Amino acid sequence: MHIVIVADHAYINGGQSKVAIESGLGLAARGHRVTYFAAVGPVDPRLPAAGIETICLGQDDIDTATSKLAFLKQIIWNGTAEKRLGDVLAGLDPADTVVHVHAWPKALSPSIGAALQRAGLPCVYTMHEFFMVCPNGGFYDYQRAVTCHRDPMSLACLTTNCDAINYPRKLVRVARQVVLDRSGLRDVFGHIIMISALQYEVSRKYMPDAPVYHRVDNPIDAPDLGPKLKPGDQFLYAGRLSREKGIEHFCAAATLAGIQPVIAGDGPLMAELKQKYPQARFLGWQKPDAMREHMRAARALVFPSVWYEGQPLTVYEALAMGTPVIVSDVCAGREAVEDGVNGLWFKSGDAASLAAAMQRLTADDVAVRMTSAAYEGYWARPLSLDRHLDGIEAVYRQAIAGHMALELASAFRGNASAKDV
Repeated sequence: MHIVIVADHAYINGGQSKVAIESGLGLAARGHRVTYFAAVGPVDPRLPAAGIETICLGQDDIDTATSKLAFLKQIIWNGTAEKRLGDVLAGLDPADTVVHVHAWPKALSPSIGAALQRAGLPCVYTMHEFFMVCPNGGFYDYQRAVTCHRDPMSLACLTTNCDAINYPRKLVRVARQVVLDRSGLRDVFGHIIMISALQYEVSRKYMPDAPVYHRVDNPIDAPDLGPKLKPGDQFLYAGRLSREKGIEHFCAAATLAGIQPVIAGDGPLMAELKQKYPQARFLGWQKPDAMREHMRAARALVFPSVWYEGQPLTVYEALAMGTPVIVSDVCAGREAVEDGVNGLWFKSGDAASLAAAMQRLTADDVAVRMTSAAYEGYWARPLSLDRHLDGIEAVYRQAIAGHMALELASAFRGNASAKDV
């Protein structure tokens, strides 16, 4: 097959681009022809080295744009992306080509929908977040630090400042959503990949009925280090230090439990947390190998996110290391944790509930049992790259077959009409 991967970024800057790039490399290694189309560079050098045709527009995203005002035009309708993507797709054979969109909101904009419609190729979309239905992409009210249950684009949604920065930026996102609704982007995807059951549950009622929905887990880059001989000592948080991630609840719960919180990561709350919780151990950002060592050495990973998330990879990485996970009951990470078996659930946003879960895992017998279950449960069905590729290849084959069947039916109806005339 020829797979055209479409994403905002041509380098790894987060989970979406990591999955897009790693899957592209994996598909190329399996003998497929892969084209990678992105707005923002630099280009990951592994892409051209693997023989992947890479088209990078050299544009900005919201974080790199020197003029935020000038960037508004691009984020609402990126005319350059529409034209260049149209040129890339022109003349490709729908009998063996699939366009797989991973990300569009941060640079490409809804304009790619027009190019995809004109191309008339089988299209697949992976919902890594919720931007296809929710203006701020997360069903999360950043101003109030709570999960949002308003209907997207309803009057209640439009009049609420839920943006992480300010209300004017919310209005920009609303404008982009209005354009999205008219761009045809939602309508071009015959197949949509969800990465968690919670994501499907939350967003399905706002999505079109026509596409076929699939569950394909993202791949986890984790080596099998073998069973962990004994539980660790630390209760570890790993991730961005921001309110939606629940880091404040972790620190408060650790204080209640009399446990030193160990924190790997950085973010806007770093200074505030250091001042408020001087007893905490702050590791800063860690490289992947170092992060795995910390996870392996931990008694438990604490994942206190207070928003839905899509498929939090950190949870699965910890389980792969043989480390139990204490997880918020509101986020998709709970799907990987069987409460009381390989970790514990706690009531989201409730420091006392989290403290009780942490105290429960201080018991060595509980920790030993859950450590063993974490390792054995994950490696009984690991989320490997090969398993991920098997899943998306099956979706691609179905997308091509369905598209060709529709074309054949259309041609048959056209012939029948001609004969009637």
